[in-house]
Amino acid sequence: MYNGFDAGHVTAGGAARCGIEVLRTSFVMRGVLLDVARHHGVDCLKPGYAITADDLDARASAQGVEIRTGDAIIVRTGMTETRRGDWGDYNGGPAPGLSLHTAPWLHAHDIAAIATDTWGCEVRPNEIDLFQPLHVVALVNMGIPFGEIWDLQAIGADCAQDGTYEFMLSAAPLPITGAAGSPLNALAIK
Repeated sequence: MYNGFDAGHVTAGGAARCGIEVLRTSFVMRGVLLDVARHHGVDCLKPGYAITADDLDARASAQGVEIRTGDAIIVRTGMTETRRGDWGDYNGGPAPGLSLHTAPWLHAHDIAAIATDTWGCEVRPNEIDLFQPLHVVALVNMGIPFGEIWDLQAIGADCAQDGTYEFMLSAAPLPITGAAGSPLNALAIK
């Protein structure tokens, strides 16, 4: 789980500690779209492409946006929009995503949340012999929530058109007592 609570607190009856309901009012913050696919001049990053801290810094610099303490970073890879209608191995297969080695960058910038348009936020196949290691480091040990499978096509186009990549983000989960996750209706308000 997170905050030092053992995953044994989650049973078939739900999460006895740290259920999603405790976050029902916590997801209103500054969001920053880092459009890594557009930065590389492609519709979609190749499956297996590991997004590095240098990629994140380069994109923020190119967009003229400063990453601040408490930001939610929204990383567009192009994957969801290019797979629409032909999902293939989207769920569980190779995917572009954040490298495990971005963990120190996430910590140094005191990131509040991460979201991507991929099924797991982090690169697949994983860079080390551990399933979803960035989840272990960032979600479990740093308490950074992950948003997965976000449709970023419209916001990517809007941000590219007006050159504004920061916005107020509201992404409240359903307050289901004991749930370990929830669908969101994320809204970017510019």
